[in-house]
Amino acid sequence: MTLRYSILASGSTGNALFVESDEHSFLVDAGFSGKQMESLFGQIDRDISKLTGIFVTHEHSDHIKGIGVLARKYHLPVYANEKTWRAMERSVGAIPTEQKFVFNMETVKSFGSVDIESFGVSHDAAEPMFYVFYHGGKKIVLITDTGYVSDRMKGIITNADVYIFESNHDVQMLRMGRYPWNIKRRILSDVGHVSNEDAALAMSDVIGDRTRRVYLAHLSLDNNMKDLAKMAVAQTLESRGHVIGEQFQLYDTDPKIPTSLTAV
Repeated sequence: MTLRYSILASGSTGNALFVESDEHSFLVDAGFSGKQMESLFGQIDRDISKLTGIFVTHEHSDHIKGIGVLARKYHLPVYANEKTWRAMERSVGAIPTEQKFVFNMETVKSFGSVDIESFGVSHDAAEPMFYVFYHGGKKIVLITDTGYVSDRMKGIITNADVYIFESNHDVQMLRMGRYPWNIKRRILSDVGHVSNEDAALAMSDVIGDRTRRVYLAHLSLDNNMKDLAKMAVAQTLESRGHVIGEQFQLYDTDPKIPTSLTAV
């Protein structure tokens, strides 16, 4: 019983995660045009039409841009909580009622032997939530777009095999950068995005004995760099007793290039 996954793309320009078991396949978010999403699926040799469903985290455009197109073209079920459905209705366009499903926060849905748990995060959206995938004793956690990681979140995501974890910005780059102050204040707030250092501190509390891979996700193109994020996160994790390379591997993600399809 194996879970496989590919981070199709991650960043401020668009986000999408593919997860599959032998019987089911899932897409979390579709933050690109339909044509771009088809290209990303082609790069991992998977068929969009075979998806069990699309799972929405929140209504921001870098997470929902292609959802309406994909749902209508491939007749796919779409899952989101009620507040997110209302918030994204205009953006995604008309989706047939029989393809619209409510997935409430802090609940679990089962698809064969795959369980998907939703949990709330702190972000400036209607009711943002992310997901944990369970299958055959394996656990994959996706957590981005949160201003901080609470103890409640940590309790849900602790000791996963794979983390796809937000490491959005370097605080100094953000403070000195070109963004207007109101945008900087939003990003730095409790409903914005976590920095490299804050991400690492949260990771250090949840990484467990079975953790094997940690991916740094949703990196800002303007206020972060892959090497800087990995260095900052590694330094903090190692200062708190984690051994990267022996205990687990640390990876970055890309806004345009999928990670290879990997088995947990």
